[in-house]
Amino acid sequence: MESPRSVNSPRRTLSLSGQRRATVSFFDPDDKTSGFGLSGDHGPKPSEVYGFVGSITTVVATVMFLVWAYIPESWLQSVGISYYPSRYWALAVPTYVMVTIVLMLGFYIGLNFISTPSPASLNTVFDEFSRDPSSLEHSLPGDEKPIEPISDIGIDKINDIMFNDAT
Repeated sequence: MESPRSVNSPRRTLSLSGQRRATVSFFDPDDKTSGFGLSGDHGPKPSEVYGFVGSITTVVATVMFLVWAYIPESWLQSVGISYYPSRYWALAVPTYVMVTIVLMLGFYIGLNFISTPSPASLNTVFDEFSRDPSSLEHSLPGDEKPIEPISDIGIDKINDIMFNDAT
């Protein structure tokens, strides 16, 4: 007699025999839609909520800034808004932020120029991790030649290959 086979659903257990030897489960424990409303947490993830609240806050803050910066003072007072920062800050804060970003970029580029060795320095060719192939040679008895260990190619060989062999 043939053993019974059953395949119910991709979300349920797959049994290839009537015995309890091996089962394969396609159930994903992280899947919030499984169970068809019987159990589990439903609703938005916290990152989605934070993103939504952050985007709404950004839009509201931008609208408030533009109203404060561009609406005439008499209109604001007629609505009942009498206490607000000076209009100087509507121009000063964005200007300070832009100048700070430009200075930070200039400082970063200058710091990289200071920490980079000059092109004539041997530090651009050799460092503490450089490996000379002559110091790594090992002689084995017989005709066996091992695979050469990883090493750096010397600048004299590079120059010879690039400039002297050109015919």
